[in-house]
Amino acid sequence: MGELVEHVDGQDRVVGVMERGTAVRGRHLYRMSMVILRDFEDRYLVHRRPENSPRFPGEYSWMIAGAVGVGESYEAAARRELLEEMGVDAPVRSVFKFLCDGQLSPYWFAVHEAVVDPATIAPCEDDAAWHGWLTEAELVNAMAAWTFVSDSRDAFTRYMALKAQGRPQGPTSSGKTHRPPPLPGR
Repeated sequence: MGELVEHVDGQDRVVGVMERGTAVRGRHLYRMSMVILRDFEDRYLVHRRPENSPRFPGEYSWMIAGAVGVGESYEAAARRELLEEMGVDAPVRSVFKFLCDGQLSPYWFAVHEAVVDPATIAPCEDDAAWHGWLTEAELVNAMAAWTFVSDSRDAFTRYMALKAQGRPQGPTSSGKTHRPPPLPGR
């Protein structure tokens, strides 16, 4: 049996459990969580996926991401993926969540941030063939010049729009998460 995920509806309410492969093939909504990793100089971690990766071989990403398991919170999944893919356990902060029309299938995508010392990361070779730390300006240039995973690009556009608006990120005192406005055509 493959990886189990919670099948969710358009309001992110659980309606069942299924294998992730079934969700992807049937284009059923499920949950994904990602972490934007920054260092103390406010640089962003970018990595390139291995050429032999079954998903997005050789493409770049600025996020560490994975499916949310059954009964797992978005935050717990983000921390787990950070540990599995980059070898570091760090607190994550919720930034926003959106309904992503992903390249493989649609899903709810929760975006988190974590700040770490670059010396503490140990990328898993199955997930990162190369990694580096880029300033915001360098990341913007890389997004224009390099082949990034499309879902990574979508999250980047939304993140930068939210940042440009100067809107607060993460949970408010009411516990609700601010979300950026939808992109045109979505």
